[in-house]
Amino acid sequence: MNRGLILKFENLVQLRGACQQLRTLSYGKVHGAQWKPVQSSAHPVWSILYPRFWQKDKLISIDLSQRRHLATKEETKKKRKKMPLSKGEVEIKQMMTIEELARAMGKDIDHVYQALLYTDIDLASLEPDSTLHEDHIKIIVKKSGMKYKSAKLKEEKERENTDAVKRPPADPAVLTPRPPVVTILGHVDHGKTTLLDSLRKTQVASMEAGGITQHIGAFLVHLPSGEKITFLDTPGHAAFSAMRARGTHVTDIVILVVAAEDGVMQQTVESIQHAKNAGVPLILAINKCDKPEADPERVKKELLAYDVVCEEFGGDVQAVNISALKGENLMVLAEATVALAEMLELKADPTGLVEGTVIESRKDKGKGPVTTAIIQRGTLRKGCVLVGGKTWAKVRFMFDENGKAVDAASPGIPVEIMGWKEVPSAGDEILEVESEQRAREVVAWRTYVEQQERMKRDVEAIEAKQKEHRMEYEQKQQKLAHLTWRQRKAVLYKANKHLMYSKPKERTEMDKNVLSVVVKGDVDGSVEAVLNILDSYDGDGECKLDIIYFGMGDISETDISLAEAFNGVVFGFSVKANDSIKQLAAKKGVKIKLHNIIYKLIDDVKEEINSRLPPSVVENTIGEASVLNIFSVTVGKNKIPVAGCRVQKGLLDKKMKFKLIRNGDVIWKGSLSSLKHHKDDVQVIKMGMDCGLSLENHIEFNIGDEIICYEEKVVQQTTSWDPGF
Repeated sequence: MNRGLILKFENLVQLRGACQQLRTLSYGKVHGAQWKPVQSSAHPVWSILYPRFWQKDKLISIDLSQRRHLATKEETKKKRKKMPLSKGEVEIKQMMTIEELARAMGKDIDHVYQALLYTDIDLASLEPDSTLHEDHIKIIVKKSGMKYKSAKLKEEKERENTDAVKRPPADPAVLTPRPPVVTILGHVDHGKTTLLDSLRKTQVASMEAGGITQHIGAFLVHLPSGEKITFLDTPGHAAFSAMRARGTHVTDIVILVVAAEDGVMQQTVESIQHAKNAGVPLILAINKCDKPEADPERVKKELLAYDVVCEEFGGDVQAVNISALKGENLMVLAEATVALAEMLELKADPTGLVEGTVIESRKDKGKGPVTTAIIQRGTLRKGCVLVGGKTWAKVRFMFDENGKAVDAASPGIPVEIMGWKEVPSAGDEILEVESEQRAREVVAWRTYVEQQERMKRDVEAIEAKQKEHRMEYEQKQQKLAHLTWRQRKAVLYKANKHLMYSKPKERTEMDKNVLSVVVKGDVDGSVEAVLNILDSYDGDGECKLDIIYFGMGDISETDISLAEAFNGVVFGFSVKANDSIKQLAAKKGVKIKLHNIIYKLIDDVKEEINSRLPPSVVENTIGEASVLNIFSVTVGKNKIPVAGCRVQKGLLDKKMKFKLIRNGDVIWKGSLSSLKHHKDDVQVIKMGMDCGLSLENHIEFNIGDEIICYEEKVVQQTTSWDPGF
């Protein structure tokens, strides 16, 4: 017996074992049956009959005995009998076990195993509790003759509301006077930070980049009279309107700063609107009155148009002329503020659980998550457990505006708080709770509520998308309903043929027309301000702007990795990137753009968008000529139409491109085949001269046609996005 016959005999033995396992699986003799390796003896049957072949083919035999042997294609087809069709609809999930799927279909597990023969899954690795993915689940359901639908999210049993809430209003008998919280509002560069600097005798303005306050700061000012005033310094830049609006929510009095030489500006009007919406009284501070061009009366008259009526015009708004830079009349302004606060009778309850508001939040390398907050009720001390947004804190340390540690903060006092687990958002309400366990309950409840809302939105979005796709599919089917299945297949192939060949190119073009950005900022409010500007981007038709990540803190390796994955750019606002991060970014080809002034950051974003826009071709007209007569010239056997023209503007240059305009429509573009003047070939015809010309492809002329000579220039496009700077 030759070696070929021996191998065939060995294959038949192994095939018989595989067929036995298929038969067992089909008829369900074993619950949850699995395919197992065929157990062959150490010595094949034929090794006894023909021992001389055993040693020679020992390795081949052992190798074959250790493999899982499957039937040939023909045998497999015979085993794959048609599965009985079952009517019904099966609710499926993205992930289901074999047992769950069998239960949902109303079938036994063997039925699922049988259907799995139509997939590429290795059956030997499956158990009844093995998880199947959605693609395989759909195949199994289809092969069973059933329809599937995505299971809706089950409504969980309603949980008990464990959120923390504010205390009922305090008894008036326990209320004590508190410092007024005053917000300085006004247009950019009108002197708000300089005013605060003069009041506090510090140099905040000199530390601000570009003279613009970059985020909210809260300060306590002690006046010579012994009175205290808490000031919120809000940015005046247009980008920070949301932060100014948030600042007025905790404010008792608004000081509106207007420069005497500039008058009412955009952010001035916006600030007035914020104060009115919050129902907060105004004090007008007319700044820069020391300048020769100052005109305080003009400012007061301009404000009348916005219902800000000063006392001298019969209104209730106090107006004080000041010079923040020279310190003139600052005490008059402070006294006006204190007088208004006394009229408002500002009081608070200093006892019981603390209530407050987050003014700003940030991540500090040494301190961790830190917030600046205004206490509105109760007295905050070390060890208090606070809840803010979806995070909580056990107060470890507190600091005043000068970085000095304090032991307690009463109502109306700004304080910096350490001990947060995560960074809360600026504007979040702060509530004290009884214990850390209670704080965890509150955070868990708020997280749960947010998840439920997000899941609800996701389900609605998915259902809307499915409905849209179903309508599109039905419309396509209606268009192809009159065709045979072969014709439909041909039409669909032609419609999608270009996608098979152009996907890599399309992917490249898509990457070019998308700007992916990572935004990092020093504090929560700064990041919010940048995102608000980027949200105003309306040029998705030109270049899509995709914010892939945003957060607080210095640039990290994670930011670089994200930017690399999306071919994006990292933008940092008032943050740093150390040398190792810069080297990593250079190695990975990731750009890092760091700025301390917000409008320069946005200008950089616009430059990046412009770099991703495709260049455009612009036509520059060189000359115009009108057709006065037409005739033809015979060249060989061809008659070539020729136009007798006169140059009306500019000149005609044979090297340039030409277009033929008839009745206002362009009917041809190309080059001249000839240009003559008095039967002489020429290159250029100047204005006022007559000429004869013919076009490529022998285009016919009509009297009155216009010939335009032009050149094409490639120009880099710029985005039409205007963020309002």
